[in-house]
Amino acid sequence: MKKSFMLVVFGCALFASAAAQVSVPVSTEEIMANHVDEEHARAVALLEKSVNINSGSMNFAGIKAVGELLAPEFEELGFTTEWIDGAPFGRAGHLVANRAGKGPKILLIGHLDTVFPIDSPLQKFEIVDEHFARGPGTTDMKGGDVIMIHALRAMRAANVLDEVSIRVVLTGDEEKSGSPKSLRSAALIEGGLWADYAIGFEDGDGNPETAVIARRGSTDWTLSVTGTRAHSSQVFQPEYGDGAIYEAARILHEFRLQLSKEKNLTFNPGVIVGGTDVEHDKASNSGTAFGKNNVISSAVKVGGDLRAVSPQQLELARQKMREIVAAHLPMTDASIEFGDGYPPMAPSDGNYALLDIFSKGSEDLGVGAVAAVNPRNAGAGDISFVANDGEMAMDGVGLMGSGGHTLDEVADLRTLDQQTKRVAVLLYRLSQLE
Repeated sequence: MKKSFMLVVFGCALFASAAAQVSVPVSTEEIMANHVDEEHARAVALLEKSVNINSGSMNFAGIKAVGELLAPEFEELGFTTEWIDGAPFGRAGHLVANRAGKGPKILLIGHLDTVFPIDSPLQKFEIVDEHFARGPGTTDMKGGDVIMIHALRAMRAANVLDEVSIRVVLTGDEEKSGSPKSLRSAALIEGGLWADYAIGFEDGDGNPETAVIARRGSTDWTLSVTGTRAHSSQVFQPEYGDGAIYEAARILHEFRLQLSKEKNLTFNPGVIVGGTDVEHDKASNSGTAFGKNNVISSAVKVGGDLRAVSPQQLELARQKMREIVAAHLPMTDASIEFGDGYPPMAPSDGNYALLDIFSKGSEDLGVGAVAAVNPRNAGAGDISFVANDGEMAMDGVGLMGSGGHTLDEVADLRTLDQQTKRVAVLLYRLSQLE
């Protein structure tokens, strides 16, 4: 009995030893996540290099320099790159990168420019503490560009980069877009028509618990009003009427009364000039006016913006505004013109489905679920030019932080690896859908 017992114990010990030596397979997603952790310092270094190049929207040389910094990153991953000259639309240009694979076609969108001109006091990347870094464009959106590159590097490390076809469009004028919009957005629109899925790397509302599946569009409008010039003692008389300023006030008041309760719709008069002699420079949104207290005003110009969450909402708002403008006060006239601007990114079933894939991947990574951003908290973005062309679209997966567009722009570096892992897992899971 003792000998038999000893043999059993010895056998169990051998089995346990052998089992301990059997390696547990590491999943593709674990390989990618581990690779992101290993490359943290490299990602921060690339972010620092890009932030330290001033690329304010009108600094064409700086924008191209950022493109020249990032192009080799894509080429090293097997992409072909192309610089699209921005002269036809009055800007620096765009970087486009392509890599053919055997899976679904995915468009990745970023931008190279920032809101900080070359004379801005905020010019350099600076580590604030162990979690935060300060600098122009850290979150909006050079951090997103870095996340894009390092997610693709993680996919290569796991030997799954060939499972997808990728096109990257990094625009050079997202913050101050060129004109005409049809030319500056051509590369985006072409990419949207090509792609099955589109993903934007903006920072959304700065909260890593959210992503963007709807963005409000942004377009400008100009209201022009005329009245009959006469001595102020004759105001409201049938032959002279109410004057241009009263007519402009009526129109703006009716805009507010009839449209302000519409969910996710906003319209803001940003500048107004009125009197007997008016000059309005639409390009700079500035103007001058001269008038006299005892003269009925004969001209008013108003410039503003209009933001809607869907093309349908936008068109309905425009139509209502036109109707209000057309209901003139006596002896006045008025017209309204709308710019082309940024189109809305409407919420859709496909966008919600993409968010669901992203959120489940995030939960599997152990960093929690991701919810949709309130469209009121997400401004216009380049993804809106393509969102309605593919099956699914989502934005706001970039580097998170606070103070975007201000001298206090700070990135939360804790979200650098987190967002990169989320994106890598999302791209991999999309590759498995087909």
